[in-house]
Amino acid sequence: MDWDALGRTLRGALLRPGSPGFEDARKLFNPLNDDHVPAAVAQCESPSDVSAAVRAGGNKVPLAARSGGHSYTGYSAPHGGLVVDLRRMSAVAVEADGTATVGAGASLRDVYTTLGQANRCLPAGSCFTVGVAGVTLGGGIGVLQRKFGLTIDHLVAAEIVTADGRTLKVSPARTPDLFWGLRGGGGGNFGIVTQFTFATDPAPALTVFVVAFPSGKVTEVLSAWQPWISAAPRELWANLNISGGDPPGCRVAGCFVGPSSACHPLLDDLIARCGVLPSRRTVHDRDFFNAMRFFAGRPDRESFVASSRVLNAPTADPAAVTSLLTGRAGMALIIDPLGGAVADVGAQQTAFPHRSAFATAQVYASATAASEAEVTKSVAAVVAGLAAQGIGGGYVNYIDPALPDWPESYYGQNLGRLRSVAHDYDPDKVFDFTQGLSRV
Repeated sequence: MDWDALGRTLRGALLRPGSPGFEDARKLFNPLNDDHVPAAVAQCESPSDVSAAVRAGGNKVPLAARSGGHSYTGYSAPHGGLVVDLRRMSAVAVEADGTATVGAGASLRDVYTTLGQANRCLPAGSCFTVGVAGVTLGGGIGVLQRKFGLTIDHLVAAEIVTADGRTLKVSPARTPDLFWGLRGGGGGNFGIVTQFTFATDPAPALTVFVVAFPSGKVTEVLSAWQPWISAAPRELWANLNISGGDPPGCRVAGCFVGPSSACHPLLDDLIARCGVLPSRRTVHDRDFFNAMRFFAGRPDRESFVASSRVLNAPTADPAAVTSLLTGRAGMALIIDPLGGAVADVGAQQTAFPHRSAFATAQVYASATAASEAEVTKSVAAVVAGLAAQGIGGGYVNYIDPALPDWPESYYGQNLGRLRSVAHDYDPDKVFDFTQGLSRV
């Protein structure tokens, strides 16, 4: 690999070990991935830079795109490989018709800031430092999904650099199979997206809330929350966050499209169904940007181990779910409801297969380098416990190399078509990685 030649080709910088700025540029969100040391980081400033990096590195060293750097297992920093860093390609522009053009290196903070200034909204994730590219390519679940759908449901076009270094304009008319695959087929499988075009909606008035319950009442709250959210209007999204402990505790947090005066009766109904008085109830009216910021309270970096499952229907045994978190301090089971606009789209209309599911469940646990192995086993035990209750599947944006049958879990009935699209656009496996479609 001729690194000097690549460095001369790029308009942006090529950083190698020992170069000023390399250590900061290579590190991802999760410090547990700090042992992933790439051979170089290409700080691309244009699609031509991305193309040059792909042409130079293809089949010579492992390649991976990096935007937010939130890949749970650090796939966006291949050890000994080339990181195609998109963060300098982060421009966000909103046209008069509400269409938003977003550079693939933009963070959700970038996206929400510009959209908020234009009084527009786009359903996406909640953590401000997450990159829009990863969110979108995996599907894009978030606090507005029951009303407005997934992020991919608003994608109208994209620009991508393919394995042979070409830059393609992707749309339903020009490249229908690739466009389909980009909407839920996961990051890093077909090429490196450099730009997205989204249809946005007028920004509505929103209500954000948190209802916390005393420890030891998880079974009662989960038993009530499931039918409550199933029957709720699509304007309401509310997840259940179960925190491990002895006994476990829980809180319900969410977002309502509308004023707090219309949200309060819905929360009163939940509390009545639970038969448990909350220990805290916080409700605020917010505009779009400040509602998104309400959910964004995370540090710049965080050490954790995580995995996921998908509930096709409400669990029949809330007590058994509660028991999985008993004694597991530092762990959370976060159940995010689907339904509403998510289910308006067929399971095979996009690559995201979980359209008719009840909820996604994320298992998330704090860890250190010293405790990582033990915490990983604990997370796997909870995942296995959920599977024993018939809760299978997984969300590709919560990627986990230990998840059993991960190709079927992430992609379901869409796996065969996704594999075919990946082969068509990357037959030589330039973008191969441990959980890439080239492996299945």
